[in-house]
Amino acid sequence: MWLFDRAFQKLIRQGELQVTDHKGRIYRYGAPEAGRDLVAVRFTDRTTPERIVSAPSLGAGEAYMDGRLIMEQGDIHALIDLVTYNNRWEKRGDRPKLQRKARIPGGQLKGWLRTWNYERRAKRNVAHHYDLSARLYDLFLDSDRQYSCAYFTDPGNSLEQAQLDKKAHIAAKLKLDRPGLRILEIGCGWGGLALYLHEKTGAEVLGVTLSEEQLIVARRRAEEAGVADKVKFELIDYRAVTGKFDRIVSVGMFEHVGPGHFRAFFAKCRALLADEGVMLLHTIGRLGKRRPTDAWTVKYIFPGGYIPTLSEIAEATEQVRLITTDVETLRHHYGITLMHWLRRTQAAKAEIEAMYDPRFYRMWEFYLAGSATGFFNGQMINYQLQYVRDRSALPITRDYIGEAERELRGD
Repeated sequence: MWLFDRAFQKLIRQGELQVTDHKGRIYRYGAPEAGRDLVAVRFTDRTTPERIVSAPSLGAGEAYMDGRLIMEQGDIHALIDLVTYNNRWEKRGDRPKLQRKARIPGGQLKGWLRTWNYERRAKRNVAHHYDLSARLYDLFLDSDRQYSCAYFTDPGNSLEQAQLDKKAHIAAKLKLDRPGLRILEIGCGWGGLALYLHEKTGAEVLGVTLSEEQLIVARRRAEEAGVADKVKFELIDYRAVTGKFDRIVSVGMFEHVGPGHFRAFFAKCRALLADEGVMLLHTIGRLGKRRPTDAWTVKYIFPGGYIPTLSEIAEATEQVRLITTDVETLRHHYGITLMHWLRRTQAAKAEIEAMYDPRFYRMWEFYLAGSATGFFNGQMINYQLQYVRDRSALPITRDYIGEAERELRGD
């Protein structure tokens, strides 16, 4: 406990943390701060505090899942938020870190190798997360099952409104201004965006996915809407898609590509994109230096997952001669989205535990809570990046985006 105590005496300065060790001894850190309640935790064994200091995400995540870290006041989000708030990315360098240097158990090389997503591994990684029970996703997502960053024109908007506004925001950037357009969606989820794009513009859409469960739902939705001849979904890797498309959109999929495949991904997109075509990439991004995804997330949530920096994306697109025409940084939107998902998950605790077990519930809660704080306090951010093959494919100002968005939203 001495190593944990020493680290947290330096780390926690704003807000109060109370820790009870396995022998019942109480340790206190920080100072009261307006708007922050006391957070109290208890460790049930001797080794957990040291594991948390040596490998924060893996140590804390597994301790919470296994019941070795018990929340006695406040929830797991309150704990993670308190710790990360005291080490906010904007302030790093001014404050002591929990670790002297970032490291991944097993070595950095192992972390990078996990992101090598060749086709068979990519399908297996997708199934690990997206082929879970459909009911689980119904419990915490919006009614359209948009499993990516929403767009809050007002932070007080409902999740449903923000996800609808996200679809309009994306559609406006695709400039769907003429009939007969063919759209490719790489990573189509449960089909919501593809159906929206067809409904609003009449465009033909092909959505591709590696999730068998998502494919079943997406095809059923197209059939029920009577548009299966115009909105089609296929179980296929993006690398195997053929043909030409006027528009390409990819939302929340690029995080599964892996840095070793960035250039190949964009080269394939360029080959699929018509000469006058437009592409929109919506992805989580990482501020600061490049580094592998934390060990807990890779092990339990997104095997093969990798969050790119903007410079990595730019390097890959420049190499294949895709022209960047618009960059938007969504700073708070995903954090707000994740807090909606977290509170809905917590409200459905009993049903999720009955569906799986208490350990799974705590895993999912830790995932959403940690992700939310990553966007509010850590290195996570969200990008929307627009590309063309020909610099004359779009108007020379971006006014058309706002005009199209207002029309789509009926403003």
